[in-house]
Amino acid sequence: MPLPPKAQDQLRTAMRKAGCSTRQIALELREQFSMRPREAWRFASGLTLQDAADRLNDLGGSRPGIALWADASLVCKWEKWPKPAGRRPSARALLLMAELYCCEVGDLINFADRQQLPADELQVLQLGPGTGDNALPTPPAASPAAVVETDQTGLVRGAAEEAAAWAQWASSSNVGEIAMEELRANVRTLARDYLRRDPLEVFTRTRRLRNRVFDLLEGHQQPRQTTELYLQAGYLCCLQAWMASDLSPAADALDSAETHARTSLLCAEMVDDNELRAWTMSTRSKIAFWDGRMKDAIAFARRGAECRPSGTAEVLLWCQEADAWSRLGAAAEAQAAMGRAEDARASMRGEDEVAGLLSCSEFRQVNYATAVHLRTGRASKALREAKGALARPAGHAYGTTAQMHITLACAQIAVGEPDGAKEALDPVLALPPGQRLAPVAARMRDFAAMVARSRMADGRKAVELQSVVEDWTLDSAPRRLALSPGTLSD
Repeated sequence: MPLPPKAQDQLRTAMRKAGCSTRQIALELREQFSMRPREAWRFASGLTLQDAADRLNDLGGSRPGIALWADASLVCKWEKWPKPAGRRPSARALLLMAELYCCEVGDLINFADRQQLPADELQVLQLGPGTGDNALPTPPAASPAAVVETDQTGLVRGAAEEAAAWAQWASSSNVGEIAMEELRANVRTLARDYLRRDPLEVFTRTRRLRNRVFDLLEGHQQPRQTTELYLQAGYLCCLQAWMASDLSPAADALDSAETHARTSLLCAEMVDDNELRAWTMSTRSKIAFWDGRMKDAIAFARRGAECRPSGTAEVLLWCQEADAWSRLGAAAEAQAAMGRAEDARASMRGEDEVAGLLSCSEFRQVNYATAVHLRTGRASKALREAKGALARPAGHAYGTTAQMHITLACAQIAVGEPDGAKEALDPVLALPPGQRLAPVAARMRDFAAMVARSRMADGRKAVELQSVVEDWTLDSAPRRLALSPGTLSD
């Protein structure tokens, strides 16, 4: 963001050294440089447009019901209003600016501004922050007193003024266009970071951003912005649902994950978005799977596939159905669903909106396929495909990679090659405790159970493997999270 013009900057510095107040500096800037009031107070406070936007966002985020998501462009438009290039700041924005600049709201608006502000917003501003309610003013309505006008010209003019006042309200927004782009980018970043970074830390960041979007939706913005906010809120809730079920297999954590997923589905219905619907159904299928409700997992996966998403969601949904069928021992149904996953990839029509966690790479698809092969009596095929996938260049999500290594170890036990099982598990055993997610821990327990049922069950190697798995699961993300209840519920 460029620095203030040199002359204004020099004036502010000189007046500060002389002991002048911010108010005195603002008045001088207005007089010498014909600045608008809000611009003068920002300069006097020593803030760039981006500085002001960031601090207003922070202030709004700490005040329930008055959230803003401003950017430098929007602050600049607020300062220029009521000129044609400007945009009228809402009462909320003016109240927050007054708090930021440590001045009265009246210092930020001149007589020309007052003439353009609707009467109900002037009333809110006269109350000042901390009194009355902080709800955004409602659209101006025609006053009954105005109807007493008998002069036709006056009546027509009054109606036009009312329409203009409403149009000003309708065009106002508590979120800027650049900020909307930043929101979309932040959602994608969270989905990507979750695949490689500490899951609880990413969950916390996701929760914080979701709450910010919820607060913005309580305010006023243009319809297309409202639609976009609902869409991003839905994706954030979808991410939280998936993360919550990863972090703990406990019943209350899975209930919390379902709550996040239902909220995500509500957002999808509000904006009628099939991509979000599909990913939400995928998430619900995943939750049901790890909750042991295989028929529900299949039903959710099918409902998601019926949405016909354009990206990789349909691939993942068929993989999830196959996964659930294989748990039920239905080999034919499982293999048929995996075939439909391959068909879905071949007929994809577009890219994933969010990607990262909400995407199904070929590696992720093979991870499902090898697990299905293993459960349906095709251990040799699972072994061959797992080795092939792991031999390709790395860069996959650590959780998916860990599950593939566990499948490889299980396949080696199943085909009678136990010597390679421990080596296959080494990358999983090296995972830091915070990345030992519930699905990975469950697969590790499946491995220990397979060892116990195998021909090597009574041997020394089997005992060592089971002991290693037990120690590993004792220091995992679910066990650590159990020490801080309530983390996943909001």
